[in-house]
Amino acid sequence: MVNDETVAAWLMQHPDFLLRHPDVLAKLNVPHGSGGAASLIERQVTVLREQLAYERGRLNHLVARAHDYEALLRRLHELTLSLIVAPDLQHACNALEQALREHFRADAVAVKLFPVAANERAADPLVSRFIDFIDRDRCLCGPLAAEQAAVLFGEIPLEIHSAVLIPIRAHEQSGVLAIGSADPKRFAPDMGTDLLERLGAVAGAKLASLAHFERAG
Repeated sequence: MVNDETVAAWLMQHPDFLLRHPDVLAKLNVPHGSGGAASLIERQVTVLREQLAYERGRLNHLVARAHDYEALLRRLHELTLSLIVAPDLQHACNALEQALREHFRADAVAVKLFPVAANERAADPLVSRFIDFIDRDRCLCGPLAAEQAAVLFGEIPLEIHSAVLIPIRAHEQSGVLAIGSADPKRFAPDMGTDLLERLGAVAGAKLASLAHFERAG
């Protein structure tokens, strides 16, 4: 049985233990013998411990974010491979929807390609609802109004409260890849969109290529 006397005796036999294990020393609570007043050294040690705990928390957060980013890169790579082998628009859209639902926790997915001709765009209800989004370069994330969700996703069982709109631009074709969530906080205006914009570039190139091929056929 290990008791105080056993630990004390062991430390006496190994006086360099705390030198070899400073992490243990940092966690020890050693009184300085100055009565009720804390010494300057004790205060310095307390501050250093607090700083160390804060930096460890930051490091753990960064490591977790790095793992999440690596997982997203892997999913984007898998989705890119699925798009490459898609033989037509329908298969490409299906691959997008399946991957986004399974790996990106999407409750709703929509791929909308805008008409190329300006006069055709004017008659498109999707264009009228998202006129400020058309032909922009960056993603748009945040809350989504019910009427906008209805235009994008149609009749679905869930109410979509937040979404990310990814622009699709390639050659003469433009459009939007919409990812919706029932969680109003799932897609926030301040979230990072670098990977989503890469996805939009890949999807846009593939969909435009397939659309051109189908028009030519």
